[in-house]
Amino acid sequence: MKILHVETGRHFLGGPQQVVYLINALRERGHDSILVCPPDSGIDTVARENGIRVQNLFCAGDLDLPFAYRLSQFLKEQQPDLVHCHSRRGADLLGGLAASVADIPAVVSRRVDNTEMRLVAAIRYRPFRKVIAISEAIAEVLRDRGVEDERLEIIRSAVDADAFSGVADCGSVRAELGLNDDDFVIAAAGQLIPRKGHQYLLQAVADLKDRYPHIRLVVFGDGYMNSQLRAQAASLGLGDIVAFAGFRDDLDEFVGCFDLFAHPALAEGLGVAALKAAAAQVPVVGFTAGGMVEAVAHEKTGLLVAPEDSDALGNAIARLIDDPELRSKFGEAGRERMQNEFSIATMADRHVALYETVLNG
Repeated sequence: MKILHVETGRHFLGGPQQVVYLINALRERGHDSILVCPPDSGIDTVARENGIRVQNLFCAGDLDLPFAYRLSQFLKEQQPDLVHCHSRRGADLLGGLAASVADIPAVVSRRVDNTEMRLVAAIRYRPFRKVIAISEAIAEVLRDRGVEDERLEIIRSAVDADAFSGVADCGSVRAELGLNDDDFVIAAAGQLIPRKGHQYLLQAVADLKDRYPHIRLVVFGDGYMNSQLRAQAASLGLGDIVAFAGFRDDLDEFVGCFDLFAHPALAEGLGVAALKAAAAQVPVVGFTAGGMVEAVAHEKTGLLVAPEDSDALGNAIARLIDDPELRSKFGEAGRERMQNEFSIATMADRHVALYETVLNG
């Protein structure tokens, strides 16, 4: 098969990484892929480093009709068997339009669980033979917006568990972050925006700091709430306890150096950051929101509590601080689950089966 993938995101975050995983796995299975992405985007660089064929087309968003025209012309030139649209910023709405104009069957992946008007959803998803949700939570949102069950397919995002099997120099990592060897360190990673729930995590840590003097929190990520969260941390007396480490594109290399991973998202498509922590054998705490109930097996690989409940989140953290054997058990179970249920091979095989179903009618 020859598949043309459309990914218009600017930064190399979780979604674009899944696209690279998929294209590499498709190549191993004998299928050809072409990636259409904006020039100088994060995935542009990584894809070229991976030997993926790339065609750069600038996209300014859902209203960039010239992008749809340019893409339709490229599709007519290349004549792929299938178009797979991966992101929302123009790729789905305009990608579906371009595929329709070129008369090539198309599928789309949906990675976020936010809602939209039913009319908008009807227009957005009408051109696609299949709509791929990365979690049951997203599938439920799509059903509510009118996408028919027969067009829905759930294929979870994958993690490269083998990439987390190496032993990082945790002593150097902790020293770089200003941490001591005997500190109990919680890591959190995600955009600093309201739906990621950092404000509740800060409150939970503040409630625990007197009981656990060696507790530390390292927050990775950027976002417009940066100043607000720093001010909240200062007001809670967390100046020496919380470190805001910014965005790190090498976090995967040392996420296993932390004692606990916190992902208190209030809305989440699946929670790839939590999957990566589990692959690195780190137990996870978070809220029962969106796809987190699929990313974390409660009482098996981590602990989930009611959303927005900082007291319950603090109790979950305290339980794992007090019970190192439980942390170890959760960590081992998490890695095993990632290897068995969230492998790249499983994700790729399910995509191939879906493509064949679409192409065979």
